[in-house]
Amino acid sequence: MSDGVQFQDFNFKLAVIERLMYEQGVLKPPFDVYEFVEGYAARKIDIEEEGYDIIPEVRAYFEQLEIPAELLPLIEEINMDGGDIIYGQLYPFWDGEDDVFNIQSAEDAALLPNLKSVTLFYDQDRRILEEFQRRGIAAQWL
Repeated sequence: MSDGVQFQDFNFKLAVIERLMYEQGVLKPPFDVYEFVEGYAARKIDIEEEGYDIIPEVRAYFEQLEIPAELLPLIEEINMDGGDIIYGQLYPFWDGEDDVFNIQSAEDAALLPNLKSVTLFYDQDRRILEEFQRRGIAAQWL
């Protein structure tokens, strides 16, 4: 496998991880926050106490996770949903009532040569939809 690619927008990267790791099962091994916490030696992470926000060590894991370039053509669509597994890994008790996982830029779409459509978390600013549409990618709100 080749070196991983660099994403500009962390939330875009999370949407890609959701597709490749949890939906398609090609980015392995699948991350499980409970297994991660159990094996994490630097400090004790208490999900029951800390799961009401993004757990910093889990975020760091996903920030450093390399996604092989050869997997990116497998993504034809991104359909963000509050029930996506990836969000519960980072923020176990996330209620979906804020914009913490909203994609802010369509720039990373250039990394996905076969991306045809995106469904994004709602944002009052339509510019993100327009950014995707200018790239020839159908875009809508969830």
